[in-house]
Amino acid sequence: MDQVSTSLTRQALRKFSRNFWGVLSLIFISLCVLTAIFAYALAPDDSRNANQMHLSIHSKKPGFSVQMLTIPNEVADKRGVGDFFFGKKNVDTEIPINDYTVLEEGIRISEYTTDGTSGLLKTYPLELFEGVSNAEEIPARYITERNFTLGTDKYGRDLLSRMLIGIRISLAIGFVAVFISLLIGITLGAIAGYFGGKVDAAIMWLINVTWSIPTLLLVIAITLALGKGFWQVFIAVGLTMWVEVARVVRGQVLGVKQMQYVTAARALGYTDLRIILKHILPNALAPVIIISAANFAGAILIESGLSFLGIGAQPPMPSWGGIIKDHYAYIILGKPFLAVIPGLAIMSLVTAFMLIGNALRDALDVRTT
Repeated sequence: MDQVSTSLTRQALRKFSRNFWGVLSLIFISLCVLTAIFAYALAPDDSRNANQMHLSIHSKKPGFSVQMLTIPNEVADKRGVGDFFFGKKNVDTEIPINDYTVLEEGIRISEYTTDGTSGLLKTYPLELFEGVSNAEEIPARYITERNFTLGTDKYGRDLLSRMLIGIRISLAIGFVAVFISLLIGITLGAIAGYFGGKVDAAIMWLINVTWSIPTLLLVIAITLALGKGFWQVFIAVGLTMWVEVARVVRGQVLGVKQMQYVTAARALGYTDLRIILKHILPNALAPVIIISAANFAGAILIESGLSFLGIGAQPPMPSWGGIIKDHYAYIILGKPFLAVIPGLAIMSLVTAFMLIGNALRDALDVRTT
């Protein structure tokens, strides 16, 4: 039996590896997962939620660069492993500048202006800069040329950093929502299909009632009941995606429980729980795997929609849907990239999950060779 199982697994892996779009999507999703894990290490702005604002350079186009003066934070901030994964809590003050003049007692800067004219002049004493004994050392250590690869948002925050950290929201909502939907859907679907009768009728009534409510409306209702927030969205999306899983599992269990090996397991006196877990579910989960990929994509879209409506991830936490919400008006103001970039990111990630779902469907179909 183990040899047959191994052979079927190898056959499925072989068919999946021959699917170009499936493999490409798997690579893309793997890169996105790695990016989400090491987002703060990759992001140019490693402050918590990439929330370092520079209002004087708001809404700049991709490739924009400016000189930046960094003033160290007076509060000593101990760096640890948590900062690597969750960003720095206390960050230094950054000031975009047009020009600077080194003085004997410190440095005088001209703040950045869009039209290139002389900006507000400010003088910063030498005492503000740690580890500097001479004012001549300040430019080399505390003035850098900052490049914004994807430009800046309407608050002057680095859009690339916000996009990188926003991947965490999209992937996390997918993982948690799919986990909740699988936990509820498989449990109720297996019970309904195996026991039948009044139990099946009661669960199917619950499924049909839930199915009849528009998904987005149900998510909004649950979100409003639980309150706005990060984890509330996870729970709300997960509680609306279990219905399809339950229906598919129920149908699979109804067919599998008629097999002879299930009848033999009953004759040997095995408990219903053991029969369901050991004999029925392992032979009924192939369609569920495919549905999970589609549900993952659906969860990302729902979260983006909720964030766009303002009831998803709350500011300053970066979310791709939230970024679109903040900048969709800029499409007609000559700066469409502020909304197009996160839109393309959502489209790419959702497409990848749909393609990998199609590849899994072909790989797990025993009728294909």
